[in-house]
Amino acid sequence: MFRFLHAADLHLDSPLKGLELSPEAPLEQIRGAARRALENLVSLAIHEEVSFILLAGDLYDGDWRDFNTGLFFNRQMARLKEKGIPVIAISGNHDAASQITKSLRPPDNVKLLSTRRPETYHLKELNVAIHGQGFASRAVTDNLSSSYPQAIPGCFNIGLLHTALTGREGHEPYAPGTVDDLRSKGYKYWALGHVHQREVVLTDPWILFPGTIQGRHIREQGAKGGTLVTVAEGEVTTAEHRDLDVLRWCLCRIDITGVATLEELYAPLQKGLQSALKSGDGRPVIARIELVGKSAVHRELQREPEKWIGEINGMAAALGGAGLWIEKVKFRTGESLETDHLMTDDSPIGGILRMVATLQGGAERLAQMDPEIGGFLAKLPAELKGGDDPFLPDDERQWGEICDDVRELLTARLLHAGGAR
Repeated sequence: MFRFLHAADLHLDSPLKGLELSPEAPLEQIRGAARRALENLVSLAIHEEVSFILLAGDLYDGDWRDFNTGLFFNRQMARLKEKGIPVIAISGNHDAASQITKSLRPPDNVKLLSTRRPETYHLKELNVAIHGQGFASRAVTDNLSSSYPQAIPGCFNIGLLHTALTGREGHEPYAPGTVDDLRSKGYKYWALGHVHQREVVLTDPWILFPGTIQGRHIREQGAKGGTLVTVAEGEVTTAEHRDLDVLRWCLCRIDITGVATLEELYAPLQKGLQSALKSGDGRPVIARIELVGKSAVHRELQREPEKWIGEINGMAAALGGAGLWIEKVKFRTGESLETDHLMTDDSPIGGILRMVATLQGGAERLAQMDPEIGGFLAKLPAELKGGDDPFLPDDERQWGEICDDVRELLTARLLHAGGAR
């Protein structure tokens, strides 16, 4: 029997983009979270006395320029060397973008597999054969797995691959391939990387994404870590997730449906914030708060959003101390009275709401209304369409949310200006 640790997507020293935390937030602690998670990974491997570690790509984060990032990684690998634990790794798309990565020599217990062709690494004392190929360039669109060798008879065969398989939402379709492609090789375990959410794709054979070791933004919520794999008599007996993260992200939707007064609003806010704090399992939590539902206090929220953002931040500070931080507050509430009938009114409000409704359908619908809109959207700055919380012109769901927000905001402001109907 032996055990190994499978991890991926370390993204050491990844910059935090678009983080709207208060000045009191421990930003240095947050920025160092990926390093602390790697320290946890190494400590777990030593504590569990694993036979080896597999790292399935994206050790670093793009074209990093601080040599200290690589030196930190090497120091952690040296801790493993002292315990006789080898590390077999491949480069991912982010690693391929870095010139420093290519020139930095890791300790000799780290084996980085070839980027030119599939390479097989033997752990002879365990009778294990690990097959893998890293990314030679940032965008690899070939099916790398198709060139991997067939399983070596009599060995426990593992495939190490950075891939999106047939595609995963939010991830570039790099090194595409199918489950059948992987199964055809006859390996017992496929150690995948690139997808930041843990996913057990198959258990016969085992095909598994461990997810990232530390969430970096609101789209990477919940527990993050690696997978501890136990092998007995040539078969995988367990593949257990182990937490490695040091802080967590939480999207907290607070339903205020039926709240009649501002005083009544505090109870659901308190409950929602308590739930967000609890999701950290004792770790600090960075939460995005979304208020949803139809309520009589909708107009007050829309009129004074900054005031309520401050109230929510104050409640979070009182509740969690240094353990709960608000990344952003979004108001997706509506009038408790039914406003659909306003759209049929022969009134300025009705006309405006009908115009907003025509925006449903996204950029394609807008282009039909105004042929120049495509050119306008094409000129939007790259940072608006990229990053961790991007505006995607072709995403109909996102356009729907924008239209809902505009409709509710206009209704609240216009009714307030003209008095209740």
